[in-house]
Amino acid sequence: MRVSALLVAVSLLAVSPVLAQGQPAPAAATAQAPAEQLRALFAASDEANLKRNPLSGLFRGDLRYAGQFGDYLSDAYIAAERDAAAADLAALARIDRAALSADDRISYDVFKWQRETDLAGLDPALVATGIVRPIDHFDGVHTYFPEINSGDGAAPFRTLKDYEDGLTRAAGFAFTMDVSITRFRQGMAAGVVQPKLVVQNVIDQLDALTAGGVEASLMMKPVAKFPEGISAADQARLRTAYTKMVGEQVNPAMRRLRDFLANEYLPVARDSVGMSAMPGGDALYAHLVRATTTTNVSPAEIHEIGLAEVARITKGMEEVKRRVGFKGDLKAFFEYLRTDPKFKFRTREEMGDAFRAVGKRVDLTVGKLFDTIPRSALEIRPVPAHREKTDAGGSYNQGTPDGSRPGIFYYNAYDLPSRSKPGTETLYLHEAVPGHHFQISLAQENEKLPAFQRFGGNTAYVEGWALYAESLGPELGMFKDPYQLQGRYDDEMLRAMRLVVDTGLHTKGWGRDQSIQYMLDHSAMSRTDATAEVERYIAIPSQALAYKMGQLTISRLRSKAEKALGKRFDIKAFHAQVLMSGALPLAVLEAKIDAWIAAQQVA
Repeated sequence: MRVSALLVAVSLLAVSPVLAQGQPAPAAATAQAPAEQLRALFAASDEANLKRNPLSGLFRGDLRYAGQFGDYLSDAYIAAERDAAAADLAALARIDRAALSADDRISYDVFKWQRETDLAGLDPALVATGIVRPIDHFDGVHTYFPEINSGDGAAPFRTLKDYEDGLTRAAGFAFTMDVSITRFRQGMAAGVVQPKLVVQNVIDQLDALTAGGVEASLMMKPVAKFPEGISAADQARLRTAYTKMVGEQVNPAMRRLRDFLANEYLPVARDSVGMSAMPGGDALYAHLVRATTTTNVSPAEIHEIGLAEVARITKGMEEVKRRVGFKGDLKAFFEYLRTDPKFKFRTREEMGDAFRAVGKRVDLTVGKLFDTIPRSALEIRPVPAHREKTDAGGSYNQGTPDGSRPGIFYYNAYDLPSRSKPGTETLYLHEAVPGHHFQISLAQENEKLPAFQRFGGNTAYVEGWALYAESLGPELGMFKDPYQLQGRYDDEMLRAMRLVVDTGLHTKGWGRDQSIQYMLDHSAMSRTDATAEVERYIAIPSQALAYKMGQLTISRLRSKAEKALGKRFDIKAFHAQVLMSGALPLAVLEAKIDAWIAAQQVA
């Protein structure tokens, strides 16, 4: 499931799956201790990153650069990111790692991994393949920026300055739409283009975003109702300014992009869907796999891991089928789950209420497994209409550390007859508690961590934790209903199939329809869901690999700790070790858990 807004700049560049960090610290004074040097480097790097990537500040509640959109597609921006990563690594190398505390060594290793990964992703050949495809239907700036500026997203609209900042940000967004056209044209000249189905999905999204004209725009919502403290005169002025901004800048820019894509780009877009069919695609996919999974496991090996996991999970599904007394083979059972009315929600409201009911049950038991509970509030909302057709079944948007904006679990009610009640429990565990909302909130609220650990991360850890969180269902009192257990298997099967399908699409020549059919054959998911999933893997290659690779690692580390410690194993302490350092690359996480096990054995 998508975790919105963690990777803002990356979704524009489509190159590296971690947020670039920034300029190096000034040369440290000779007398500075290594720990002080490290903190100075982290602070300077983070501050420089916020200046170059101002949208990222909004998501953590830092409003110093809130009036800026940022420059993410220029050659100068890429050069600055590359120079910053190289300088950060040089500064880090001058710090004596051996003289640091255990926690600081973890931070050192995470920062080193992130900056090395950033620098690898900023290789000119990879950038040339990614930046000329600046927008897709899953993570394109055209989908998430209107939400940012809607009053319901990351940007607050509480003060007069907030409203003024919204105007200048929107101007930057409109400019970026036109710059995207320039980058798309460069790709056309080089023969590096998006698949046709991705382009058509983006066209459909742009149509939805501009349908209804100015008044229907998401960006007009802040001026529909003002907070107290803004005078009537300012309200009138701002309504006029926002009407002009949307009517003369934003909507025209989105329509220009839409018309360019429909009339010029779509005719030359690829019929193929895999990265291997695109010039430079093999090298880019190999980099993305390494960066997304934080491992050196090859696509071929990942494909085989996926096949083995599909076979294992299938056995669990067969057992559920036996328990409920279904007569027929597994494919017939899947069709029964897809089509029987008793498994369907009657209304969107009923669907939301089901997730809220699960949340209340989880809240009663989560303290059995965790010592620290996030302070951040959680809201449950339907996916916004403009992106629900192509969105995943659920997604999460993090709140702010100070609690001024809650975390949001989005459930997808598009094509309601295709949505199924089995899986309600597991989706909540993944997106909310103890999944994304839990893990991301704990990191953000931990002020002892440097900012890049509090607010950054990597997909393998973040999504691996959320999938691991699903496995905690029985310990939290879930899955007593065999159909909810089947939903658990379906969701785990989805992540296993992703290993097979993503690598199949991008290294083995699999097509869209072949991939959809594979997913329908091995799970009870609907064709609507399977289609959205496959088109997601086509749009953002490798991202879907992270879930299962991360979960397998965390589950393996738990088993290792349980075996090594026996009766001394403390599940709350294990979870604290996994969670309380922020999102770690998998190798860094493993080293941390190994050290913890060793310390417990001699304690």
